[in-house]
Amino acid sequence: MSWKKEIREPRPVSWTVDKRKKGGVDDMAILAECPICRTRQSVKKKACKCGEDLDKAKGSKRVAYWISYRLPSGKQKQESVGDSIEEARAADGKKKSQKKEGRLFDIKPDAKMTFKELSEWYLGLEKVKGLASFKTVSGYVNKFNREYGKTTISRVKLVDLENLQEKRKKQGLKPKTIDDEINYVKSMVIKAFYNDIVGGDVLKAFQRVKRMLKRNSNARDRVLTKEEYERLLSYSPKHLRDILLMAFWTGMRKGEIKVLTWDKVDMKDRVIRLEAEDTKEGKAKTIPIGKEAFSMLKAIPVHLHDSHVFMYFGKPIKRNFSTALKTACKEAGILWGRDVKGGFIFHDIRHTFVTNMRKAGVSKSVRMSITGHAPKDMDDRYNRVDIQDQHEAMKKLEVFFLNVTQNVKHEASGRG
Repeated sequence: MSWKKEIREPRPVSWTVDKRKKGGVDDMAILAECPICRTRQSVKKKACKCGEDLDKAKGSKRVAYWISYRLPSGKQKQESVGDSIEEARAADGKKKSQKKEGRLFDIKPDAKMTFKELSEWYLGLEKVKGLASFKTVSGYVNKFNREYGKTTISRVKLVDLENLQEKRKKQGLKPKTIDDEINYVKSMVIKAFYNDIVGGDVLKAFQRVKRMLKRNSNARDRVLTKEEYERLLSYSPKHLRDILLMAFWTGMRKGEIKVLTWDKVDMKDRVIRLEAEDTKEGKAKTIPIGKEAFSMLKAIPVHLHDSHVFMYFGKPIKRNFSTALKTACKEAGILWGRDVKGGFIFHDIRHTFVTNMRKAGVSKSVRMSITGHAPKDMDDRYNRVDIQDQHEAMKKLEVFFLNVTQNVKHEASGRG
């Protein structure tokens, strides 16, 4: 008999639901973050378990406030709302209103957003608009939109991207061009993913699509001789001549040179310091300035209203200068073009720089630190290179060319 009396009636299923509807701690609440141990707890608590006086911390604005709420899926979310209890109450009230009106949901925007709408957001970002390659980026994104612009982002799958690749292939496009289109759009999707606009399934499709161009299949081995370089300089207009000289003596990429500003040029220490966002590798690097580049930079006037180093008629060089380079190559008797056997393109100057540094006896680790290439083995990774090492490398390169010039003159005099 007694054991029956001890049995308690179970709580009704609606008990937990009712608790959440009434705004229980597990549903919607304002939380206070302790400035010492960072524990988030009920805003009503006067002291934290670590001993911190929360009332005093609130008075001195040292407490950060959060709101906690539950999404329809059951997932609990917390959002930071600053150090003001008034702002926290307002944010909490807004969430409660959204929940009451059925506007609190956890569906990603990509369920309704089209690629055209996403591209308008992406191409409107200040950082994207400031890219030297913005025209190229927008061109490829708009090209993709002609196929999928009206398609909801979440509906594009891996097979759709593979179908696009095959379609471009039938149109006669080169593998690199096809890859570039996918890669530029993938960059947009990655940016959207980290801003909670698209979900992981969309990103996964772009990450899993295979490249059309086989690795190293388009590797180039064209190296510009010193004689060709000097001939090319003599036939180049002033703005192109300065850019060619900078590339030849620093190994910098065309994009890095075009956007170079004076605040990154240290004439005192004779180095160029590029931030991670300035480089293709996404890593900061320091580049030594040798005698030739130093003399050229000293001769360039600094504009009052623009910080770019290389200008054309008082304006930064934003457009490609392939036409000027092609004309200069033709006049200098140098084959030009990626599709011409033995043809020269601007990026070959970077190959030339690396080759000349190697011939001058500069170690691999120092070469890689200047060009920004990532070390591939453990020795290079832990071999720290400083500015002095880089300047020594530049001196070796200058001596190397001095010897080359003397040898050429000696051979010429011998033939006479």
